[in-house]
Amino acid sequence: MSGTADAVIRIEQLHKEYETDAGPVPVLKDISVSVMPGEFVAIMGPSGSGKSTFMNILGCLDVATSGSYRLNGRDVGALNRDELAHLRNQVIGFVFQGFNLLPRASIEDNIALPLIYRGTPGDERLRRANEMLAKVGLATHRASRPNQISGGQQQRVAIARALVNQPKLILADEPTGNLDTHTSQEIMALFTELNERDGITIVLVTHESDIAAYAQRLVRLADGRIVYDGPVAHAEPQHLEATT
Repeated sequence: MSGTADAVIRIEQLHKEYETDAGPVPVLKDISVSVMPGEFVAIMGPSGSGKSTFMNILGCLDVATSGSYRLNGRDVGALNRDELAHLRNQVIGFVFQGFNLLPRASIEDNIALPLIYRGTPGDERLRRANEMLAKVGLATHRASRPNQISGGQQQRVAIARALVNQPKLILADEPTGNLDTHTSQEIMALFTELNERDGITIVLVTHESDIAAYAQRLVRLADGRIVYDGPVAHAEPQHLEATT
């Protein structure tokens, strides 16, 4: 899909390679893709296809070797480390497979953590953390610690934490990978609600075709290249097959 001025993500001719003792190893090759506000995009691909590297670049956790990446209109390649950290905090909400919650902090404090980095006053932090807890259906658990709630509830907390800064974009990396089928369906229903009701742009990496089916659009990687980019409903079976 071609880039446009108001895309949340606009990537053009992106390449990524890593230096090794044997020379450079290309991981991503000539990637061009745009994601518009309100889209729900699934990224799939076999092991070694480059999807993890691609996700790290999208999240400003890694940089491309060449090509351009604009996030919410800003040229990521022109930013220094502090500017990248600020952009991540302002624009992106991250949801990971492993939840990444602080075990000794309350659920409320876990959700409020990004607001501390942003310098939000204490009363406002607590108000917004509890607002997000209510949004994900955990208002009665704010004083609990992560080990006192289920895996599905922990992922809801992680989603609430991703939402607390009111991001333009949620990047979700295998968000159902540690969850059973029923809980995975609940989490994906929540993502769908956030996308359809609140208009939040979501880019999700998964190796499960039933999880990808919740998205509107599929981007399939193979050998570091995009081999399919289009509606999930129109994808050929080989582009939706489960991969590790």
